[in-house]
Amino acid sequence: MTTNTPASPTPRNTPGHPLLTTPFTARTDAREVIEGVDLAGRRAVVTGGASGLGAETVRALAEAGAEVTVATRRPETGARLLRELATVDGAGPVHTAPLDLSDLTSVDAFVRDWRGPLDILVANAGIMALPERTLTPQGWETQLATNHLGHFALATGLHPHLREAGSARIVVVSSGAHLNAPFDFDDPHFERRPYDPWAAYGQSKSAGVLLTVGARRWAADGITANALNPGYVLTNLQRHLDDDTMRAFGVMDDEGNVTPLPYYKTPAQGAATSVLLAASPLLEGVTGRYFEDNQEAPTVTDENPTGGVAAHAVDPEAADRLWEYAARTLRTA
Repeated sequence: MTTNTPASPTPRNTPGHPLLTTPFTARTDAREVIEGVDLAGRRAVVTGGASGLGAETVRALAEAGAEVTVATRRPETGARLLRELATVDGAGPVHTAPLDLSDLTSVDAFVRDWRGPLDILVANAGIMALPERTLTPQGWETQLATNHLGHFALATGLHPHLREAGSARIVVVSSGAHLNAPFDFDDPHFERRPYDPWAAYGQSKSAGVLLTVGARRWAADGITANALNPGYVLTNLQRHLDDDTMRAFGVMDDEGNVTPLPYYKTPAQGAATSVLLAASPLLEGVTGRYFEDNQEAPTVTDENPTGGVAAHAVDPEAADRLWEYAARTLRTA
């Protein structure tokens, strides 16, 4: 599928569908993928939008004219971004609102306070590789609670507002870490199996992709949902990694200086695929698919894949099972 015409509304789990391609590359930045797109009158929410990939997503959407709400645990951290965008000619209004995805009370408050249609929901916030198993007050493993269950609660809570928009998009920021970490329905919170920081992170990111597949039930409401891998980017996401791990990744020297490797992206490049899915006309009607480097990624079944989307993350049966699990978990919280 080329970029000459809008993509067809074919879900990712349709066998043999052509992969969507775009003229953009891994080095294209967030502004470039929607150059010339007018988002005036559109409303967006970006979780974790005060820094890193989220801030670059907010910049691109707002500079295209969208009204953007930066949903973050500490709204004061978005003050500089708001001041910056207030000086940009033609930028849409930008607000901050408190949202702690690991706290259902906070999610519920955000949903209750929302008024009117919502055109774009970017599930960007996340935590990575907590060194020790930690639990939320509900007894949920914190990475799963923050990266998936909180976003699921937010999306389902805002569903009436997404439906009201008539043509809304949900974007889930996943990770290549999902490739070797299927969702463990028998022990999702590591109550019996040994806790592993990367297994917990990867599982939460598989769950995010499955959310977009499960959201095909909202297609009749005009809502599409797609997931992405932003690639390697140095942001606050690495804040829980110790120095030895950062050195093992090759991004920290013996003196503690952090420098990205040549294949790492800038935050603006890392946010490009998020913005592409959120606002490009090329994604009109596309749902339940997974992208990286601004292209739709193929499904892979290799034992040690280096890219693409794992079959376990786009399995419609697993997606429906996880949707039911998440809904039940939230009801009993």
